[in-house]
Order: sequence, then C-alpha cells, then structure tokens
Amino acid sequence: MTTVIEVQDLHKRYGPKVAVDGISFQVDEGEIFGILGSNGAGKTTTVECVEGLRRADRGSIRVLGLDPVRDHAELTQRVGAQLQEAQLPEKLRVGEALSLYASFYRRPADPAALVAALGLEDIRSTRFGKLSGGQRQRVSIALALIGNPRVAVLDELTTGLDPRARRETWRLIEEVRAGGVTILLVTHFMDEAERLCDRVAVFDRGRVVAIDTPAALTKRAAAQLGVERATLEDAYVALTGESTDV
Repeated sequence: MTTVIEVQDLHKRYGPKVAVDGISFQVDEGEIFGILGSNGAGKTTTVECVEGLRRADRGSIRVLGLDPVRDHAELTQRVGAQLQEAQLPEKLRVGEALSLYASFYRRPADPAALVAALGLEDIRSTRFGKLSGGQRQRVSIALALIGNPRVAVLDELTTGLDPRARRETWRLIEEVRAGGVTILLVTHFMDEAERLCDRVAVFDRGRVVAIDTPAALTKRAAAQLGVERATLEDAYVALTGESTDV
C-alpha cells in the first residue's frame, strides 16, 4: 500500500497546555482512517497540523510527500478539507459557493457534476443561511471535493445532525471513498467509526493509545472483558478509561 499521510512524533502545545504529545500514525491510499477521541484529546490540533493550518512544535508530517507548512500552496491543490466550524456568508447561494471555490484550483471538478453526485440540485439556488444542518454538511463535503483532491480531511462531520442526516452523510462518505479519495475522518462517535473506518487511531490526552481495525479493537476488548462480543465503545472505554458521552 502507498502511504499518503505520515505523522511522526508530533508535538504541539498552547502555552502550558500540551495538546499533542508525540503522536505518530500513517494513512494508506484508499483508506478511510479514523481519528477517534473525546473533546480535548488532540484530534483537531493534529489534523490542522496535517493540513498546514498550524505549525507543529516538533515532529515531522508528510502528506503526499509534501511538507504541510513548506509546501502549503501546493498541498492545498491536492487536499480537500471540511473544517469543524466552517461557515459561509449567509446570503451566498450554494451554486455561487461552488463556483467560487472551483476558481481557487488548477484542475477543479465540474461543479454541475458534483452537484448531481451529492444530491444538491434542489438547493443549488438556496442561500447558505436557509440550509438545514444536513444540507450544510453536504455542501461542506462538496466544497472539500471541488478541487479534485486525492485526500479529504473531514473533522467532526456529523456533529449536531439528526440520525437520518447522519446515515445519509455516512453513505455519501462511502461513495466519496469509492471514487478514489483517501479520507482522514475525525470523530468521537463510536458507531460512525465502526461503520466507516478501515482503521482507527484512538487518541487520549494528546497521545495515540491504539491503532487497529475496529474489528480487532472490539475483539481485543471482548477478550479483556471476558465476554463473547464487545463494541467499539467498550474498546474505547477500556483503552482510555473515559465515557464516550463527551
């Protein structure tokens, strides 16, 4: 497998607070790789360093062979990002946003084809401020894909969505991966990680405490707990000692 993201011994602090403390992992081409952890575990700081939005204090990062800080301009042409708190102007229409973002890239996707693929036809002329939570997420994914990226970083994609919108978003992510995009998915939802991810890295207080497939982690938890079957939530609690209701 070709490695498309490689993080080695990443450190980042904000004043006295250590946010990331020696994190290492790699993501292979074609994977949906999950970063799983509670709020404050260092997930968002890590992916912002991967995207080049933050500069690490120490360690190395390579994305598609590029340094996210030194090669940031080139990397933005190859990596799409859906940020945790991304917003658009309330009066901007969906079609206008896609056309605007397409203008930032050398070889953008066809906005009309992306609208069709993501089921945005009915809201193409709708202002961003009028969209539901699920519609905003689909638009956010479209904007992450408008540059024809090889890698997409999706941060807390379904937070705040109702169950139906979450399931629709999951199906959409699976379709995106089927189109050849490698996905780095940040979440604290165990069912989301279990449904979507080929492998997950479990973060706890700025460190990686496990990297494996969801199936392997649940099997290990079942053996540890002495039960026939376990869930990814059981595995997470066993690894971190924390509830997932955070």
